[in-house]
Amino acid sequence: MRLAIGSDHAGFELKGCLAELARGLGHQVVDVGAASYQADDDYPDFAEAVAVAVAGGDAARGILVCGSGIGASIAANKVCGIRAGLCAETYSAHQGVEHDDMNVVVLGSRVTGVEVAKEIVRAFLGAAFTGEARHKRRLNKVLAIEQRYCQAMAGEQE
Repeated sequence: MRLAIGSDHAGFELKGCLAELARGLGHQVVDVGAASYQADDDYPDFAEAVAVAVAGGDAARGILVCGSGIGASIAANKVCGIRAGLCAETYSAHQGVEHDDMNVVVLGSRVTGVEVAKEIVRAFLGAAFTGEARHKRRLNKVLAIEQRYCQAMAGEQE
């Protein structure tokens, strides 16, 4: 699977560990930054880069890391087509994909240890959307909300 991965300064070190893990699992990893540790960089820049790669089809899924994971999650979810979830344990990482078709996992480097983060990424990458009727029904409702507001916002910007 082709993955986009990104982080700000707070997640820079963990991002490297997770990229190495994903490559070791046989995935193609596209690192959208930060390319080096920069104490004054901003998480929205990297959240947008991962989200655009996933929404645009350049990557099947994304991995984002910032200090708490909250800011990157909020920023990524502003991009139409993104279903980013902040995960601090493995259940949410696989269930988010299986039930909600989550396409970006977000981790907080200051609240989640390296080994737990690796297990979360393994769970995320190993999961697939079930396609069960109840999950499709719920996902379709989410997609309908997204469509209404993404179209409305696009119309306002013209």
